Amino acid sequence: MSKLLLLGDEAIAQGAIDAGLSGVFAYPGTPSTEITEYIQASKEAQSLGVKSEWSTNEKTAMETGIGMSYAGKKAMVCMKHVGLNVAADAFMNSAITGTNGGLVVVSADDPSMHSSQNEQDSRYYGKFALIPILEPSNQQEAYDMAYYGLQLSEGFGTPVMIRITTRLAHSRSGVERKKQLPQNKLHLPNDSKQFILLPVIARKRYSGLLGKQSAFETDGETSGFNQYIDGEDKSIGVIACGLTYNYLMENYADGKMPFPVLKIGQYPVPSKLVNKLYEAVDEILVLEEGAPIVEELLRGLLNNGKKIRGRMDGSLPRAGELNPNHVAKALGLELEKGFEIPSVIKGRPPVLCDGCPHIDSFEALNEAMLPYGKGHVFSDIGCYTLSALKPLESIDSCVDMGASITMAVGAAESGLSPSVAVIGDSTFTHSGMTGLLDAVIKKVSITVIILDNSTVGMTGGQPSAALGRIEQICKGLGVEENHIRVVKPLRRRHEENLKVYKEEIGYNGVSVIIPRRECVQTLAKRMKLKHAEKRQQKALETK
Repeated sequence: MSKLLLLGDEAIAQGAIDAGLSGVFAYPGTPSTEITEYIQASKEAQSLGVKSEWSTNEKTAMETGIGMSYAGKKAMVCMKHVGLNVAADAFMNSAITGTNGGLVVVSADDPSMHSSQNEQDSRYYGKFALIPILEPSNQQEAYDMAYYGLQLSEGFGTPVMIRITTRLAHSRSGVERKKQLPQNKLHLPNDSKQFILLPVIARKRYSGLLGKQSAFETDGETSGFNQYIDGEDKSIGVIACGLTYNYLMENYADGKMPFPVLKIGQYPVPSKLVNKLYEAVDEILVLEEGAPIVEELLRGLLNNGKKIRGRMDGSLPRAGELNPNHVAKALGLELEKGFEIPSVIKGRPPVLCDGCPHIDSFEALNEAMLPYGKGHVFSDIGCYTLSALKPLESIDSCVDMGASITMAVGAAESGLSPSVAVIGDSTFTHSGMTGLLDAVIKKVSITVIILDNSTVGMTGGQPSAALGRIEQICKGLGVEENHIRVVKPLRRRHEENLKVYKEEIGYNGVSVIIPRRECVQTLAKRMKLKHAEKRQQKALETK
């Protein structure tokens, strides 16, 4: 089969396509976005009829994937780690319903928080749900695990998680493809009550899930993703989970590792291989990206056996990404020294794009809020969160998707007045609508500013589910029509926009302001495409 140069994300996408995927369901979130984008751009996937439209949020994506699995087709659901929090209700219950068609859930973690609010480790969710977890160490394994994961899911009748991290998601390597499998034909579950989680049924299905655990572990011993690699020096044994195997081997240019290594790429943790390593060495160093899950498991409560080192004892840093130097230091090797980074290329804080409509929106908001002082503006997840930084310094919170409105409701209920929420158009339809309904029902006095730039700007300009719908949604949720105000955020309209802000912030009730202007990045792309089409048309006419 052909060999391709792919990002880790793209390798997962291609592996799923080749495994007979019928649909991918996702909400964009770095570092997972490129999985779905690759499938959307793939002419091969289009010719096969693979469904790949964006979902409104991760929960709806997860539930749609479960629905496709119910119908007997192979489905994949993709999100970043914090998106799994949103999908958790459906995700956890999918382990109990099991699958009909294969169902793979990809969760892309972001250690060091390059573009995230936290460093949570999705392996906790997989362990919590009692389902198999696959964790690739390179792009070829990412492809292989997507391909294998859909078959594993169908074989066991259970969802399978693939857990990746930012470095793997956004780095490239050659990937060799496998034989392309056909898509499943439509077929309903043999057990008509499989997906009905009434307690009497759920209890039986949960017992069945518990009964599969030993089989999950046995599969991990034979699939090839868990490997015991012997070494002559038994003073230390290394457990390397997923990508950390690369960090380990980068310290040995000749590829000759002196210590025994257990490479873990499939969970549950392979107890037989762990015991084999434990019996062979004097102490164990555990390398894992994220939380010390395996290390904690090996230490246990008593911690009275051989020495276990890792993130918990300070041998490796507890927070942030690992790298080859961290591993070298833990093994007592000489550290690789780089050159001093010139000041001209040192890191600088991100800023809103020149010409961004949010700049004009926040300048109007800042002026409108001057009489009230700081501490009244709750914000949300999006590129507009950069308004927390200089020179704007407009917002006072950013917790999770949709929290701006509900936090404003809570603050208003506490007596904080005015209470203002700022939220993006895509974030509003993702998880802000229910908060606005709460505000209407509670009859609190808040102003919600829905920044409508007609796209999902922070993750690259994907289509926004809110496009052309915001006013109707707000009206349908019960906001009075005369307090749903649309403005155009432009410098020349500052005074008239400021007047609207002041009126609605001063209103005793629920009001919505919608500053609407297209994202400058998507506008530039659209105009570039338009000019290219014109040039092409002109060339055809000339011929």
